[in-house]
Amino acid sequence: LQSSNQVKKVKTMSHIPVLLEACIEALDIQSDGTYLDGTFGCGGHAGAILAKLSPSGRLIGGDRDIEAIKYGQALAAFQAPNCQLIHASFAQMPFILKGQALDGTLQGIFLDLGVSSPQLDQAQRGFSFQEDGPLDMRMDQSQGPSAAQWLASAEEGQIANVLWQLGEERFSRRIAKAIVTEREQHPLQSTQDLVRLIKITVPKKDKHKHPATRTFQAIRMHINDELGELHAFLDAIPDLLAPGGRLAIITFHSLEDRVVKQWMRSQSQPPQVPAKLPVQAKSFTSPMKLLTRRPVVADVEEICHNPRSRSAKLRVIEKIHAGPKTSTRIP
Repeated sequence: LQSSNQVKKVKTMSHIPVLLEACIEALDIQSDGTYLDGTFGCGGHAGAILAKLSPSGRLIGGDRDIEAIKYGQALAAFQAPNCQLIHASFAQMPFILKGQALDGTLQGIFLDLGVSSPQLDQAQRGFSFQEDGPLDMRMDQSQGPSAAQWLASAEEGQIANVLWQLGEERFSRRIAKAIVTEREQHPLQSTQDLVRLIKITVPKKDKHKHPATRTFQAIRMHINDELGELHAFLDAIPDLLAPGGRLAIITFHSLEDRVVKQWMRSQSQPPQVPAKLPVQAKSFTSPMKLLTRRPVVADVEEICHNPRSRSAKLRVIEKIHAGPKTSTRIP
């Protein structure tokens, strides 16, 4: 590192990677393989993957947060010639990899979904309801409207729908109405502006959850189009992985996990064919093999060391060779 400012940033962004050993085991890393970490973050998982690679192996790390990429570029471990860091969302990575003629060559892909620890811990990013900061919430601050800008112009019905659909907030309509009423007099500019409004609006408090939890989650997911990004990326997975390549994804809440679970199940089943066709579904092979019937979760020891791991779920799937199906059993 070249300066005290960079050292300070490294300390600020340090974190404990969630389910690290399980992820590395699940990816079954080949030393000469090509791997993608589409959510680089602080580089914890990416660093562990890179450590398993020989000089002929390759790691590509992507992140839509430019601060994460700058952080990685400042670390000696990621200055290796077989490591490439790219400022892009994981939904953009398939197009970038295709441009590098790497589609269909990846032995492993890893995603750690949701907001990262540094983003939560830095009040100026606006992700946390615990600290006061600008109401931003953009993972890529170089583009798109901030949360404050969206809340200043969105219709009441749209806000209510976002809070209900993405946050499962039962008081979504009441909160949306309060936001629209409040902004006519005082625009919501900071995280604590929104927190105070929610606290006086929500009539029933949950002992085990902050009243702003669901609203902040929903707005963040909307601002960053997190489910749209996930759907777009999953659609590209079959074209990205080489035969035998694996996809490992960590989710942190039910909406994302449901999308991943349903997609993996659909990919691990034989294609649907009309019953009257002479060739039946059992004659076809499933395009992918599900390796986790149930998600891998953190044990008690990891949760004690890293409380943010308590809601993490790891799911893994493997691309398999096409060919005649030898068994009717679905993995």
